[in-house]
Amino acid sequence: MTSTHWNREQLTLAYYLYCQLPFGRLHSRNPEIIELAQLIGRTPSAVAMKLVNFASLDPAITNTGRKGLSAASNLDREVWAEFQQDWEAQISASENLKRQLMLDVNPSPSATANRIMEQDDQSNDFTGETRQVMTAQRIKQGFFRRAVLSSYKGRCCMSGISEPRLLIASHIVPWNQDKANRLNPGNGLCLSALHDRAFDQHLISLTDDLTILVGDAIKRRRDEPMMQNVFLAQEGKHIALPEKFMPEQSFIAQHRSAFELAQ
Repeated sequence: MTSTHWNREQLTLAYYLYCQLPFGRLHSRNPEIIELAQLIGRTPSAVAMKLVNFASLDPAITNTGRKGLSAASNLDREVWAEFQQDWEAQISASENLKRQLMLDVNPSPSATANRIMEQDDQSNDFTGETRQVMTAQRIKQGFFRRAVLSSYKGRCCMSGISEPRLLIASHIVPWNQDKANRLNPGNGLCLSALHDRAFDQHLISLTDDLTILVGDAIKRRRDEPMMQNVFLAQEGKHIALPEKFMPEQSFIAQHRSAFELAQ
């Protein structure tokens, strides 16, 4: 029988999945929860319950009156804290652990390793080491995108656009300026491609209470219908808040400082 006690590896994989799922999909019928349950020797119900335990630690959820299960353990809290302290290391560790468990369950390359190897097919001109680096980077970028988009329920937090091909997991502080937080979902906003570009170029920003600021360069073009409808009409409005991973105030303040300098 499976032990009732969760170990650190199981919890790490559970939190890794928690980050990437919308709050409304933390249930035992979710295929990704079922897959993880089979991988770590738990029932789907037990995994779903553990994900809801993690939700009870998320201020973005509890501050809105929603509640997870309150039975989060000390080890749950430790795993939560380890991710907050070093997202990059924990994401790499989670993916490596998941890959090893998949190989343990089914060592056939065609059933397991090929899923990973297929990601490298576009890199055939590179050395094996380079392909591994590129694959790891795509996995990390994929995690960040899933975590951010799921937090905002797959909609641009400014325009409401929901077409996935037009959505960007936008960094508040650019990834090349803050390595420690480039995979932190609290350093992300779900934006349309146009709003992402405007945000990246400091044409728009946010106040501490997450209302939209519009810069002078856009205001000087207020006679253009596109500028009026897409940007100026949103000035002073609150963004749609995420279900998980509220944007961190320090990142917002840093972006706004660069926005103010650009005016």
